Amino acid sequence: MKYAPRSRACPPKPAGRRRGFAPVIDAGTRVLVLGSFPSTASLAARQYYGHPRNQFWPILGAVLNEPLAQLAYRDRLERLLARGVGLWDVYAACRRSGSLDSQILAPQSNDLPGLPRLAPRLRAVAFNGQAAGRFQPLIAALGYACAVLPSTSPAHAARRFEEKLALWNAFIQAWY
Repeated sequence: MKYAPRSRACPPKPAGRRRGFAPVIDAGTRVLVLGSFPSTASLAARQYYGHPRNQFWPILGAVLNEPLAQLAYRDRLERLLARGVGLWDVYAACRRSGSLDSQILAPQSNDLPGLPRLAPRLRAVAFNGQAAGRFQPLIAALGYACAVLPSTSPAHAARRFEEKLALWNAFIQAWY
């Protein structure tokens, strides 16, 4: 009787609990961009949208007519806040191996019902992709205009940059 050789590959390691970033919001925030959870590259860089191929900074830079992609990270955040735009993620923590939203396990949501307190001038929320967009009913119930926009992630190649830019621009300019 022949036996199949045993695989030498190790089973995948369970993902450790990861924590996301603090919100980039102040009392003057009028438009908030909500992502799902930072990618592995973003967590390593300790920056929102830190993957070098993520199109977030070029898109927001074009929408706001600011050279965001060329600025140091701290300066990017300062420019966003100065323009009334905030950043946050729907999840505060989760387990995930890799960076795909489909791999998010045991997520813990951020305090999204607390947005009126954190950003009293907030009028609109743009969800960066479908995973974050699952929170649209909750945010709309708080009275904010909402749009689920195409993900800026390099994993979302279904739309060209120009198409994403047009959709992001239309929503943000309408509420800016």
